[in-house]
Amino acid sequence: MFVLYAVVAGLLLGLLVGGRLSGLGRLEFEWAPLIALGMVIQIALFSDPVAAGIGAAGPPIYVGSSLLVLAAVCRNWSMRGLPIVALGAASNLVAIIVNGGYMPASAAALAAQGRDAPAVYSNSSYVAEPVLGPLTDIFAMPTWIPLANVFSIGDVLIGVGVALTIIVAMRRGAGRRGSRTEGPREAALQNGASRN
Repeated sequence: MFVLYAVVAGLLLGLLVGGRLSGLGRLEFEWAPLIALGMVIQIALFSDPVAAGIGAAGPPIYVGSSLLVLAAVCRNWSMRGLPIVALGAASNLVAIIVNGGYMPASAAALAAQGRDAPAVYSNSSYVAEPVLGPLTDIFAMPTWIPLANVFSIGDVLIGVGVALTIIVAMRRGAGRRGSRTEGPREAALQNGASRN
């Protein structure tokens, strides 16, 4: 859900700095279906019916779906903002892998959300002594925010990168508004007019 807020923030900031939504239509994102596939797998994986019965298959599915998303992001490395997204995704993935396919959530972050440790496989699970603790879900969104959840420094980087990608694309859209490239014929006519 953190990404959802990053998208909204990117759109609002893009408009505030004079960007145009049409700029988003010019983004040429390669391997986009991989991201969609990875996200759909994770939505299904962490739904209660699936999570309750997934058992030992959960961690490798989580890692594999995260790798799909990271591969697609890295494929578009040259797009402004996506290296930050890739860094955040890699940070999360490393934390998940070294903790056995789980993203640990600190007891304090869960308590701030008023939540107990999940009873079924979840994208945030309490681990008493996580490996690489600073990369895990140690932060909590305020509970008054809709869809509030715990989050990691990797999630912050992903959010910043997504918002930046949107803002840059919208600004490029604004830069092209009303602009046209002046060809040799137009330049010659302009010079002739200025001499008269």
